[in-house]
Amino acid sequence: MTKGDKKQNSRNIIGKRVKEARQFRLPPLTQDQLCGKLAAVGVQLDRVAIAKIETGIRCAFDFEVKALARVLKVDANWLLGVSERAQGVRKNG
Repeated sequence: MTKGDKKQNSRNIIGKRVKEARQFRLPPLTQDQLCGKLAAVGVQLDRVAIAKIETGIRCAFDFEVKALARVLKVDANWLLGVSERAQGVRKNG
């Protein structure tokens, strides 16, 4: 990476899909609502942590990926980019 590069390649591969799954829920979930749903399954992530995951600043642990998939009602493999199939996420078009 050169000095002029301002954007680093993120090692967080689920951020964009977490945001997509959260926003495409009917009704859409706020980050705070997602925090509550995660707490209900025993995973403590605050709104700031979710925002950092969604923007690629923070990576998610494996147990967090599993919980995010569960509460967002999507396949964990989809969050990880392994699968193109997104259960529960409506597609545009």
